[in-house]
Amino acid sequence: MRVHTTTVLSLTALTVMALAGCTHGSATSPSPRSSTTVPVPPDGQSAPAPSPLSSTALAKRLLDESDLGEDYTRMPQRTAAHDDVTVIGCPALAKLGDAAVNGASLALPRKAKASFTYAGGSDSELSEELYSNAEDKLSRSVDRIFEAMTSCPTYQVLAGSTPVTVTTQKVLVARRLGDEQWSQLLTFAAGGRSSVVKQTAVRTGMVLVVVSGSPGLVDAQVRKAVAKATVVRSTG
Repeated sequence: MRVHTTTVLSLTALTVMALAGCTHGSATSPSPRSSTTVPVPPDGQSAPAPSPLSSTALAKRLLDESDLGEDYTRMPQRTAAHDDVTVIGCPALAKLGDAAVNGASLALPRKAKASFTYAGGSDSELSEELYSNAEDKLSRSVDRIFEAMTSCPTYQVLAGSTPVTVTTQKVLVARRLGDEQWSQLLTFAAGGRSSVVKQTAVRTGMVLVVVSGSPGLVDAQVRKAVAKATVVRSTG
């Protein structure tokens, strides 16, 4: 049977990013990318410290069909349901703990998510997750998960009673998209079938963008996702 992107991600520790957000919201037109900035205060006053974006604000920065094109259809959010998952053959990933492996939420409360299907093929799914928090916390959270997942080229997970073989590989992002970026390819094999998922995460300031799905779709849309998620909007 085919492994859906969202199901695939729920079998690994990356679920803490990929399945944590379930906030919906309308999006505005994309604008040139820039990190969130703080207005210049009057002379003699200290600049206010920047603060993370709310989940509502993040939801407005998600890609939608008007950004992606008519071949994309937004998928309804699936109810979170996590089978018991056991990692075999990857101590670093297992050390993240049962909560991470089974898809419990990472300590990043400000988040939003959208998922899409693409008319170009049966394995064409794309999901986007946005998070906002202090820069160092975002960096540590993503580093920890990506390092754990790519530390073992091959391992197995048991999702309930179903064995899934996972192969991971770090990949380079073709262009610099933000302050930090991570990317990996994951191949999942179960029941004689396999599915390849690409996951690219980009941090720009206090915003983290995670785009997952069919490798071709991720490569085509990640730059647009970062641009929209990190745009500076007027407060006037």
